[in-house]
Amino acid sequence: MRGLLLRKHSLRSALALALLLLVLAAAGPIVLHVTQNGHDVLPFSIAERYPDGTPFVRGEIYATTLAELVEHELKGLSGWRPNDFILWGPRLWADNNANRQLGILVAVRESTRVLKDHLTKVSATEYDPNLVAADTAFRNDMQRLMLPSAESKLREGVRALRAYVDGLHTTPPRSKPIEGRNVELIRLFQSWGDLLGDAHASLFKETEADGSPVSILKTDDYYYHAQGVAHALHHLTLAVAREYADDLINRPALKQLLSEVAAALGRAASTKPLVVLDGGPAGLFANHRRNLDAPIIDARQKLYSIREELEK
Repeated sequence: MRGLLLRKHSLRSALALALLLLVLAAAGPIVLHVTQNGHDVLPFSIAERYPDGTPFVRGEIYATTLAELVEHELKGLSGWRPNDFILWGPRLWADNNANRQLGILVAVRESTRVLKDHLTKVSATEYDPNLVAADTAFRNDMQRLMLPSAESKLREGVRALRAYVDGLHTTPPRSKPIEGRNVELIRLFQSWGDLLGDAHASLFKETEADGSPVSILKTDDYYYHAQGVAHALHHLTLAVAREYADDLINRPALKQLLSEVAAALGRAASTKPLVVLDGGPAGLFANHRRNLDAPIIDARQKLYSIREELEK
């Protein structure tokens, strides 16, 4: 009798443990989904920091936005994910934020490069040293754990951007402001169009480079990487609109197009399905990659229209 009771007790314990594991397995993705939704909101508003009528030096809004984008990823609850150990890195389990952060960084890198190479530099003039430092720091291996760590290089890049902004306000200025010429702005939008084109290709493709079909394990990686690009460019588009507000007063078509680009990228950046599905065109399930692709293509096409207007 005692043995039978012990067996029953062991069975109940095993069932309770199995039930607990099942609940944890089901709750895990939901918890990650909810916390990710909160993290995806950048606690920085250009409209609040630089309201209409607030004086600024050209370059500070754009550079400040770059710094805020990176700093937010470092200060989040889980910090910088792509170089974390395997259970939390970009290849297993909680990989959504890791891939999203890598997408954000791709957009930050390219946008910093254009700020350094074109927006603040004309012909044979020198590069701004702080922008050189920021561009260099952001190009470190961001999946590197140490020597140097990805976090240390990202913080270094943020410090360089903050130093650049501070230098715009010294007398005489130590930093080079944005020149405000159309030709440099065209190069920025060309670069952004290329970034969105790459995002479109990853969202729309059905096979990998070797001809194999896109794995279900890669579907959400492509989704969140593209969304990270959209997130960064959404806020940077708002920064450009504020930086060039005086120039846009007499060009309402350009102002409207910029607003529409920011809105499309904002939609792409805030779409967060519980599970990323990859349903077929005639299937019952959604294809979230294609759904995300729609606003990204919309933004890319409007960037082409902006370039055409600037070239007139």
